Amino acid sequence: LRDFLLVYNRMTELCFRHCVCNLNYRLLTGREESCLESCAARLVRANHRLMGAYVGLMPALLQRRAAEHEAAAAPAGPPASPEPAPGPAGS
Repeated sequence: LRDFLLVYNRMTELCFRHCVCNLNYRLLTGREESCLESCAARLVRANHRLMGAYVGLMPALLQRRAAEHEAAAAPAGPPASPEPAPGPAGS
């Protein structure tokens, strides 16, 4: 919900700054209204494309992360045998 509201607020701010040029009237002019509609539609389409790419890539990324996590948690193999410590030569 937080991410949705952030995207919505950013989109609203961008389109408002781009399209609304006269604050002397309570209602939007026809030009401002059509500009806002096309701006919002453009941003919604762009957001849909981004989310589609995210949904397509995310399962593979999650699977790779899980495999890396399992590999890091698994033992690296049998422990190497320790070499005998050097001792006195005459013992």
